[in-house]
Amino acid sequence: MEVLTISLKNIVLVHWLLTIWACFISWLPTSYVLANVSALAVGVWAIAQKDSIDAILMFLIGLAVTILTDIVHFALYYAAAEIQYKSVAPDLFRFSGGLAITSLMLKPVSCLYAYHVYRVRGGENNFSFRFPWITRNREYQTFDHQDQPGSSANNQAEGGKPGPSPC
Repeated sequence: MEVLTISLKNIVLVHWLLTIWACFISWLPTSYVLANVSALAVGVWAIAQKDSIDAILMFLIGLAVTILTDIVHFALYYAAAEIQYKSVAPDLFRFSGGLAITSLMLKPVSCLYAYHVYRVRGGENNFSFRFPWITRNREYQTFDHQDQPGSSANNQAEGGKPGPSPC
């Protein structure tokens, strides 16, 4: 199966258009616009600096954060805006809300692509979910009993009593 190549420019352009179209009417707060436009500005930085790991990582984090903030914005403002624009401009509200939801649905796919670009640029998976006070003892034992001086094979050769047989 062939991997579809998508330009980072196309992802930023699509999210920019969807954000602009989602803000045709003022049903979303200013924080929605600021969060999405700032994440897209970092995306422009990631496009401009093609070898920067920091830029693409910040774009990835920005997209992930805007997924959460978009969910909160829609949960808080959608029902009230639907009632408010029911008699004034219901079609425009449905268009604007639909494109905002479409942008939200495309963001996880964009995050996966941004993570792929991050890995291509040389980024590593340094995410650790371990607690710092929990340590693992990784001492390895060898089970080759013939090389150890106290093994049963050496005892038999020296005239000692045979030890238990290794299983």
